[in-house]
Amino acid sequence: MRHVHFPAQRVARAAHETLVPARRIGDKARWYRPAAIAADFFGAAVPVGLVFDAAQQVRPVYCALAAAVAWTGIQALRRRYATRALGESRGVLPVLHDWLILIGVLAVARVVTEEDTPRLSALGALLPALLITVACHKLTYRHLSAARREAQAVSRVLVIGEPDAAEDVIAHLAARTDHPYVVVGVVPVGTGPLASGVPVAARLDADAPEAPGVDSAAVLGAVLSHHADLVLVAPGVRITGERLRRVAWALHDAGLELAVFPGLVEVSVKRLETLSAGGLAVLRVAPPVSRGVQTLLKSVLDRVGAAAGLLLLSPFFLGIVLAIRFGSRGPAFYRQRRIGRDGVPFVMWKFRTMVVDADARKAELAGSNENDGLMFKMRRDPRVTRVGRLLRRTSLDELPQLVNVLIGDMSLVGPRPPLPEEVAQYDEVELRRLTVRPGMTGLWQISGRSDLSWDETIQLDLQYVDNWSFTSDVDVMGRTLRAVVDGRGAY
Repeated sequence: MRHVHFPAQRVARAAHETLVPARRIGDKARWYRPAAIAADFFGAAVPVGLVFDAAQQVRPVYCALAAAVAWTGIQALRRRYATRALGESRGVLPVLHDWLILIGVLAVARVVTEEDTPRLSALGALLPALLITVACHKLTYRHLSAARREAQAVSRVLVIGEPDAAEDVIAHLAARTDHPYVVVGVVPVGTGPLASGVPVAARLDADAPEAPGVDSAAVLGAVLSHHADLVLVAPGVRITGERLRRVAWALHDAGLELAVFPGLVEVSVKRLETLSAGGLAVLRVAPPVSRGVQTLLKSVLDRVGAAAGLLLLSPFFLGIVLAIRFGSRGPAFYRQRRIGRDGVPFVMWKFRTMVVDADARKAELAGSNENDGLMFKMRRDPRVTRVGRLLRRTSLDELPQLVNVLIGDMSLVGPRPPLPEEVAQYDEVELRRLTVRPGMTGLWQISGRSDLSWDETIQLDLQYVDNWSFTSDVDVMGRTLRAVVDGRGAY
């Protein structure tokens, strides 16, 4: 019996034979996986072996090997060594989660084997595994980020969609470097101009073609000619479910990946859930967290953290006050009217870093504003005092805001508190950042501060508002220390 192949099937087979042997492991450096496995294995084995030997445990080598195998095994089962995960930023909390699983597994093994090393010593022996794994992730993440800024270690993407929708996706991906996608071609559906400059790899008819496989053959031909790794479909009325299914069949037969952009922007994957309803694939988007245990924990953390900070730092505050008073005339503290949650104004406290008539001189410096939005920022603002420059560089000028946190005007983590004149020019999108309390630190502070554009600042604030969780606050506070030490964008 003679087999009949549609044009798309023939192209799919050719594409599979051409592309699959040449597939790269995500274009990532080959040392990522062995470095991660070695760091996890020896990061657990060596400290456990040394501590258990010092504690005169009978079988320290076996215990060290058991801890190392358990730690690498947990990481492997949770797919931390998968190509997609290697080098990607996961923060401290996922690693801490894995580490707590390790503690539970070894606690059970301890009971079964009747191992008698003191509990605190055993726990201390496992702590380096957590720290070394986090350090290894930071190293690979920095290396991968640097490579992507140079257009290396990227996935070549072919975008399919109606011209306007495709252009929006291309512009969004081009504006950011915190992802692996580089658009190498576009397949517009229907007629229409394209201004992005991305090569048009093929063009599909506005209406689904009557001949089976026409779309699929065109898309596969575009993939072959532009050596794409991934096909990304932008939503549109011309891309029906049946049309998309046929293209997906052809791509998957060729060993290629298909991704569909649902039109959502800055929505955390934690809020997304895939469902099936009568054979239809449905994407459920959970609402942002606004009540419940997590909000209670945030409130407790804010009040307790602010009270503890004020108590512990009070002697340090005295030293800063004296330095400011001796450095320039005027009060040590600076009060400024800011806009808080739901547009309610409040008085924000800071250590004074500028001359006393700084606000009056702001108008004459308006032409020197280096920010492209509503904020006023200058790298070398002549109003900043010598002591103030040091306080800004180290973010110590923000510490009096602990008083604002304690009384409930601010939070430890949240969007930057805006000025009234900025809020007066907000549009509907920008006003959404006022639905939560402003924070002493936040995504803006740990992502570059004043070096960011206005659009990037708003984008980060909205990302926080829509995707907030208690664990994300803890992660931001952990990353704040590094941002303070780095000092990037603090002026």
